[in-house]
Amino acid sequence: MDLHIIDIENTRIAKPVSKDTVISTVRDATDLMGNADYQGARNIILEEGNLDPVFFDLKTGMAGEILQKYSNYHMKLAIVGEFGKFCSAALNAFIIECNRGNSVFFVPDFDAAVKKMVKGS
Repeated sequence: MDLHIIDIENTRIAKPVSKDTVISTVRDATDLMGNADYQGARNIILEEGNLDPVFFDLKTGMAGEILQKYSNYHMKLAIVGEFGKFCSAALNAFIIECNRGNSVFFVPDFDAAVKKMVKGS
C-alpha cells in the first residue's frame, strides 16, 4: 500500500495515496500500521471509503479489534467521513467515546484530522 507522508509541525502523518485502498481485514490494518511506522509516521489518516463497510457494523467486531491495535501500539488514527448517515446508536456512541480519547478520532474533514494528529504530539 503506497502512502503519502505529510510532515506538519514536527508530526509525520501517513495517508494512503489511493482512495481505492480498502482495509478489509485486521491484517490489512496492521500492515498499514507497519508500513507507516517504517516510514517514521505514528499518525495515520484514513478516508471512510478506505474502510470496508463491515468496519462500521460493530457486531462484526472488526472496528474494535482494529482500533485496539492502534491504541496498543500508540499510534494515532483519524478517520475522515460523514458518519451521520449510519443509523446505529451503538456506532454513534462508539464514535463519541473514541473522540473523547487521544488515539482514535472520527472527524468530518482532513483539516480536523490534522489538528487531532498535531495536538499533543
